[in-house]
Amino acid sequence: MTTARKKAPALPVPKTQAEAERLLGRIGELQREISTIETEMNELLAETKERYAEAARPRNEEIEMTFAALHAWAEAHREELCPGRGKTAKLATGEISWRVTPPAVSIRQADVVLARLKAMGLTDFIRTKEEIDKARILAEPERVEAVKGISITAREEFIAKPLETQIERALMVKAA
Repeated sequence: MTTARKKAPALPVPKTQAEAERLLGRIGELQREISTIETEMNELLAETKERYAEAARPRNEEIEMTFAALHAWAEAHREELCPGRGKTAKLATGEISWRVTPPAVSIRQADVVLARLKAMGLTDFIRTKEEIDKARILAEPERVEAVKGISITAREEFIAKPLETQIERALMVKAA
């Protein structure tokens, strides 16, 4: 089976420099027209986006209020919803759960903390490029307990995930 090829349209190749300059000028005109069209399109998109964002705003506000109310109820009933060490409760319309984020190291006044680590002989917590090794601190937090300026935190989040959607909302509840 052979495939029929379409012939490309014949291009009016310029014969003189003046014709080439006219073609180049035409390309410039077309590009400016495209730029004008794209600017108009972007303005319309911005207006449309704002209109739909405004229409969604009351729904987002209601979700925030409803989420807060659900969270308050869930906190008050956490023991019966998740007895023992449970973190997830299945309800008729979805599930709610709590999760603790992985520990994270935050450093205030890194230069001062570096000096303190050095003074305390804890140089293995310092990377060779003079940066604090947060992963190492997370692995051995007890070794830096006395170093001012280092704190290790984890937060607990409350999650509400309705059955009919894959959208998940999370809210920082408290630092652990």
